[in-house]
Amino acid sequence: MRRLTEFHVILAPAHLFAYATLLGTQLYQSFVMVKVAYQALPAHSFTDLQKRVFPIYFRGQTALLILTAITFPHGPLALAKRKGDWIPFFVAGATALLNLAVYGPRTSRLMMRRRRLANQIDGSRKLPGVNRDFSWNHAMSIHLNIITIGATLCYGWRLASKLNFEHW
Repeated sequence: MRRLTEFHVILAPAHLFAYATLLGTQLYQSFVMVKVAYQALPAHSFTDLQKRVFPIYFRGQTALLILTAITFPHGPLALAKRKGDWIPFFVAGATALLNLAVYGPRTSRLMMRRRRLANQIDGSRKLPGVNRDFSWNHAMSIHLNIITIGATLCYGWRLASKLNFEHW
């Protein structure tokens, strides 16, 4: 059995906590809070909440991915040496960054534009161009978020398979 350095004894629990926080945040925000807020709030309030929450969520998701990678056992450079570990991180990082930098902000802008236009004109009239653009960007953001969660789960499966249960 390899002797663990003091650095690894600190790094491994930090990695596990960072990963758990990342996954818990993703699952709770995506599958609990959005549904509860959508059902409990009027449309206008739901829009205002989402406009404020999702930029924070995407920043936090990206930061937690970075923290999880930095605290990888045996150091972050060891992550690059294990294809089965870095690929999920790469996929999760790329999709989270797309949501953070492109589709999240675009969806928020279009959501606010759609609401502003609906208030300016008869609310019953359709806004086909804005609605189409919003729907497409919103769908991209949702799909990217699901891919990020999927990649996070894939990494978690690999992480769990490496745990040593002999001493439990």
